[in-house]
Amino acid sequence: MASTTEEFGAAARRGGALLDTLLVIVAILAVWQGLHWLAGDVAIASPRATLERLTELLADPRFWPNVWETLRAFGLALLYALLGGLILGVVLGGHRLSGEVAEPILVALYSIPKITLYPVILLFFGLGMSAKVAFGTIHGIIPVVIFTMNAVRNIAPVYLRTARALRMGPLETGWRVLLPATVPEIVSGFRIGFALTLLGTLIGELFASQRGLGFLIIRSMERHDVPTLLAVALLLFVFATLTSWLLLLLDRRLHRRL
Repeated sequence: MASTTEEFGAAARRGGALLDTLLVIVAILAVWQGLHWLAGDVAIASPRATLERLTELLADPRFWPNVWETLRAFGLALLYALLGGLILGVVLGGHRLSGEVAEPILVALYSIPKITLYPVILLFFGLGMSAKVAFGTIHGIIPVVIFTMNAVRNIAPVYLRTARALRMGPLETGWRVLLPATVPEIVSGFRIGFALTLLGTLIGELFASQRGLGFLIIRSMERHDVPTLLAVALLLFVFATLTSWLLLLLDRRLHRRL
């Protein structure tokens, strides 16, 4: 009986969450359409026109090389941000003095508008893929470092005592003890790093690229092609929202297991 009640409650919660999601989507579409009526096609295309333009883009073979360019740059930047953030976070979290010194520096760097660093990025990496990857990486790596570092700091002391009792070395302790115990917090940092890495990659494409979704956005702005601009923005919004939602589900499940 209790099991049936729990299943019914879980189903009701899922139904409520789905209804809330639908209501949010309807509200966004209603506000979007209202803004279109107020401002007209010159300022903002209607939802219908945007979807029609997005359908045209997806059916155009010339569009997909731009998608692949952005995905390739974003994937590399995300890989570097995650791996670099994990390594730095574990090292700084495991060495308390280094972490205490590095944390205010990381927070200060995190608060700096990264666009101010773009001339330096161009100076070191030049134009093209390298600059986009570097710009995306510096956006996403700091949250991963901070979350990982704090997770390692707050790890239960019994885990470290057990590792010492088993005579594990620093690398083995980090790989077999610290990382598994800190996965939930790492995923939380990864969720934030994911969004910021995507943002950084797109900003890099706005200023120094001849291909990619960011390049399409800036070219649409120059040509005042509002439907294309909104269609690309909608595609990015859907991709980022779905991925963030999946990461949020993973994050909640991992935290429930603690």
